[in-house]
Amino acid sequence: MILNTPHTYCGYVAIVGRPNVGKSTLLNQILQQKLCITSRKPQTTRHTILGIQTNDVYQAIYVDTPGIHMGEKKALNHLMNKAAKRVLHDVDVVLVVIDATRFTSEDEYVMSLLQHLSVPCLLIINKVDKLVNKADLLPLIEKMQQCHPFEAIVPLSAKTGQQVSLLEQTIQPLLPEGPHLFGDDQLTDRSIRFLCAELLREKIFRLSGQELPYSTTVDIESYQDEGGLVRIHALIWVEKETHKRMIIGNKGEKLKAIATGARKDIEKLIEKRVFLQCWCKVKSGWSEDEGLLRQLGYD
Repeated sequence: MILNTPHTYCGYVAIVGRPNVGKSTLLNQILQQKLCITSRKPQTTRHTILGIQTNDVYQAIYVDTPGIHMGEKKALNHLMNKAAKRVLHDVDVVLVVIDATRFTSEDEYVMSLLQHLSVPCLLIINKVDKLVNKADLLPLIEKMQQCHPFEAIVPLSAKTGQQVSLLEQTIQPLLPEGPHLFGDDQLTDRSIRFLCAELLREKIFRLSGQELPYSTTVDIESYQDEGGLVRIHALIWVEKETHKRMIIGNKGEKLKAIATGARKDIEKLIEKRVFLQCWCKVKSGWSEDEGLLRQLGYD
């Protein structure tokens, strides 16, 4: 007797757009869990991150990407742009995210990258909750329809979750038939060490001045799971002695606040008590050193 097995569907879905349009917030909302770090500062996301959502026979593998931006002054910016653009040619569906309140030349640049794509593209108009006059949405939709033959245009709010379930329903029929590539309960392909480093970097972005975060990165030197307690030693790289003083703060208060905030988020993530010890060191020109950047996972 031959049993009929249900058809399964699985595909990669890229989330692209200029910096600060809410790509990472959208993925966190879809997954209903904080996977990607966020802040109000642009270029918070530096790596491509997979977020896996399995819903019955459908498995969507979302690829959160760094914001595509014009101008690549540093090796770090070049690698971020390269990673985001490369994803466009390796996925089954592309979500292009724009901000409902502001359309810029960088948005136009992102649109230009879609010209030769053969996969379905969906336009996501995010932050509709911030529109003072909802009537402004219609002319924006009409303008976007002239930019590219989008499969669908979905206005939503990643922050509140408005219309996000509609987006998920729109994506499912576009996923190709095939076996699931990840376990049904798997959230990401990234390691716990990577996620811990990202949570610490998020606190640097949120608690530091406007320029400082772009001159810092985080390396988890050791991660020891002792059962009920996890010990983490983290190194924060900065480019100048003045940056180091800013990270440490008066009598170490700033570094303590950064570490405390990160520790609490890491404890929520791994559901264990955490002892987090942070150091800050100067590595002049780290963001221009492609060899070091690749060691830190920036390729």
